[in-house]
Amino acid sequence: MLQQNGGVIDLSGRAKFRLSGGDRVRYLNGQVTNDVRKAKADESVYACVTNLKGKIEGDVFIHTGSNGESLLLDAEPGLREALAMRLERYIIADDVELADVTDEWRLFHFFGAAAEMERLSAIKTKGRLGGIGLDVWFRASAPTPAFDCDVVTADEAETLRICNGVPKWPLELNSEAFPAEAGLQNLAMDYAKGCYIGQEILSRIKTTGKMPRVLVRWLGGPEKPESTTLFVRNEEGNEKEIGMITSSCLHPVLDRWVGLAYVRQGTEVMDSVLLADKVTPRMFSELEIIHS
Repeated sequence: MLQQNGGVIDLSGRAKFRLSGGDRVRYLNGQVTNDVRKAKADESVYACVTNLKGKIEGDVFIHTGSNGESLLLDAEPGLREALAMRLERYIIADDVELADVTDEWRLFHFFGAAAEMERLSAIKTKGRLGGIGLDVWFRASAPTPAFDCDVVTADEAETLRICNGVPKWPLELNSEAFPAEAGLQNLAMDYAKGCYIGQEILSRIKTTGKMPRVLVRWLGGPEKPESTTLFVRNEEGNEKEIGMITSSCLHPVLDRWVGLAYVRQGTEVMDSVLLADKVTPRMFSELEIIHS
């Protein structure tokens, strides 16, 4: 019901930054995996910030300010300090100014039927909870409007995220992961936009299709796995570790545990043989590679 009826979630705690200056688009395009030129005042671009090895240092939603003279970014709260330092590091001779505006704005996200009914000045956004939603930014000094829809709790939003297979920093997205491992090649990457930090390695992954791991969605039983380690057992009873559970929740309809996990590339085809809890092995079925 939550998926269909939708609602609004308060994301005001997310880190928020403003990029201004004449070189802002060119500069940011050299830092993120997606094409910043596609960002608009009413439509955001989702992207990863990667290091020289192509590993994820953060993920951001980007849109232009209403006056068209700046770029506004938002990221997970835990990235506020680290992401600011990472972006500042590469501002050398560019006409760019980075400002932390976290405390100046409140951010609300509408999804499901609630997004269809929303008539405020909104930003079309894909990737927060699965599907397309709308972001609305309010000045922190302005009173919070009365929303004509359900206000969703953080726990409810987290359940929806997991059920929809949406990776999140730092659980699935972190300095150990490539964007393509997390299934972000279609949502957060543009392979034709030109060079950016980590681009060479990520283009090579696209060409070869080879990655250490892939992110999968799994369906378990009525009891929560006691271990996050995933393994397979052959006919001789020998065990081989192949992955790790990153997120899990009790499905509100199925009454079974579901979640996300990273498993070695190639092992995701072994449906119904993925196990957890070595004392009382629990079988996982319906493995599905995450493709965004």
